[in-house]
Amino acid sequence: MVWLASVKVSRASSEPLTSQIQTAVKREIREGVLRPGTRLPSSRALAEDLRVSRSVVVEAYGQLIAEGFLEAVQGSGTRVAGHLAPVPVVPTLLDEGRVPAVRWDLRTGGAVTGHFPHREWAVAYQRTLRTVGRAELDYPPLSGVRALREELTRYLGRVRGVRATPEQIMVVQGFAHGLALLCSALPRLGIGTVAVEDPGLIRQHRFVREAGLSAVPVPVDEEGIDVAALARSGVRAALITPFHQFPTGVTLSARRRAALVDWARETGGYLIEDDYDGDFWFERRPHPLALQRLAPDRVVYAGTASKALVPALRLGWLVAPRGMMPVLEQVRSRHDLGSEALTQLAFAELLNGGALDRHLRRLRSRYRSRRDALAQAVHRHLPGAALLGSAAGLHAYLRLPPHTDEALLVAEALRRFVLVRGGREFTTLPRPLEPALVIGYAGLPTTALLDALAELGRIRAALPGAVRGVARSA
Repeated sequence: MVWLASVKVSRASSEPLTSQIQTAVKREIREGVLRPGTRLPSSRALAEDLRVSRSVVVEAYGQLIAEGFLEAVQGSGTRVAGHLAPVPVVPTLLDEGRVPAVRWDLRTGGAVTGHFPHREWAVAYQRTLRTVGRAELDYPPLSGVRALREELTRYLGRVRGVRATPEQIMVVQGFAHGLALLCSALPRLGIGTVAVEDPGLIRQHRFVREAGLSAVPVPVDEEGIDVAALARSGVRAALITPFHQFPTGVTLSARRRAALVDWARETGGYLIEDDYDGDFWFERRPHPLALQRLAPDRVVYAGTASKALVPALRLGWLVAPRGMMPVLEQVRSRHDLGSEALTQLAFAELLNGGALDRHLRRLRSRYRSRRDALAQAVHRHLPGAALLGSAAGLHAYLRLPPHTDEALLVAEALRRFVLVRGGREFTTLPRPLEPALVIGYAGLPTTALLDALAELGRIRAALPGAVRGVARSA
């Protein structure tokens, strides 16, 4: 019987037998032939099948276990590591469809679910179930449960400087749901085109277009969105990320904030402020407040619980100008009957009792140390590269040394089990951009993050044109 048909060795090859076995197993994992959890033959059985010494197979298995491709389970033998499942790719992230199994996933936007406060959430939910009344078990108000809107008014005012009343808040099922409602409401206000940041989140550009509006890319520089270019575009609505621009990490300057507000008032337009990671600020300088506070009549503030808690809750909110709320409610009445009420009430309990504050304090400490570790790893393994933008959020924009072949680096990284995105993947405008990587650092343990950066350093050093001997190994 052939125990592992896809693994073969050749004594005529100059490559050591142990290395041949490792290479073959990695290839089969990468191509999805050996699936996560697949039980491999014992070292004795594979050695007999390949007609090699058992010590050769033992050494190969040991190295593959050390590198994280296999795992030895007591009483269950050696198996393909469970974390190496092929990664489903959101359209526009790399190629459509699926990508091979990877060891280090450095993409942004993935759910960071390991830090969910299970105990605190269970307490809040149980308290909700004990105290909920009959009226609250009926269909919820279209704009959300009153108790949560009141808590959000207090919380957002306290931590982000948002100026609002409960009547200006609509609870939605995440940012995409809120954006869909806005894209339906804007044409009723005479607006059919939305400006989007470039570089920016390309799938949001497509989302706006598929909602029936036109999307016009506007360049971003070291101060944030170019307001002069925005004014030249002739649009009357703009989707922006002023706190921590995606993907460059730039925080909108005070000068640009004032210019944006002036533009909105002069045109009678609206700014959609996507505060997607406003809970995480690691700089020593003061935490920037929401743009909305400068012009509550012109800015729609959008936030979610996806990064503070988990995306599975599908919980977000819009803080809209008073004049827009009736339009949003009318649009929503034709789409759904409101967001699930018990989750809203449990989240209100978290806010009211301070549990969310305590949870976020723990998260900030954890992510701040991880971002510091990333900065140190870049300095050590990628000389000439630099982290740009503010130390905030859950991703970083890494400018690569000049003349680095960004596309080749990304492709070689994937071949070496590192999944990372290049900066040019986020732009649609025909303009020169320095080579860069966009690194999501929240989803990996610090040790894995450091290993991934070390591997990127080795890959960069081996690229054509790289200065030899500059990037050091871990």
